[in-house]
Amino acid sequence: TCCTPGRRTASAVVSSDSDFTGLTQRIREDGLTVYGFGEEKTPAPFRAACNKFVFVEILKRSPTPEPDKPTVTGPALRPLLRKAVEAAAKDDGWAPLSGIGNFLQKNDPTFDSRNYGFKKLSELIRRQDVYLEIGDERKGEVGVVYVRLKQKAMK
Repeated sequence: TCCTPGRRTASAVVSSDSDFTGLTQRIREDGLTVYGFGEEKTPAPFRAACNKFVFVEILKRSPTPEPDKPTVTGPALRPLLRKAVEAAAKDDGWAPLSGIGNFLQKNDPTFDSRNYGFKKLSELIRRQDVYLEIGDERKGEVGVVYVRLKQKAMK
């Protein structure tokens, strides 16, 4: 059957229909990762039932923002990124970018930097310089990007 555990580690469901919500939940209950793909009109319950949900429209768009484009923030982006940085932050207030990405994926399966016009999360984060500070390769960790809330933005 399609839900027999032990045969695979992940499943993909391509639909914009909420009828697949129950199936998706059942697959996740069996311990499999579910990747959902659908249009932006896909109902929220189906998107939330997936471990990761990708809007198919972003697969068609150019992910490169215009160079003179101002800092990108959607109505829910700033609080979401703030919460992610706070959740992933170490005692010194710095959060590894990987921890931020993990938080975003777990808490919002539809989060994808491409929805905001950026190919990578690091590119999106770098454009949030009004309230986020980037610290590359801190503590001798080559290739590790750290982020923290700017002091002014925290007040």
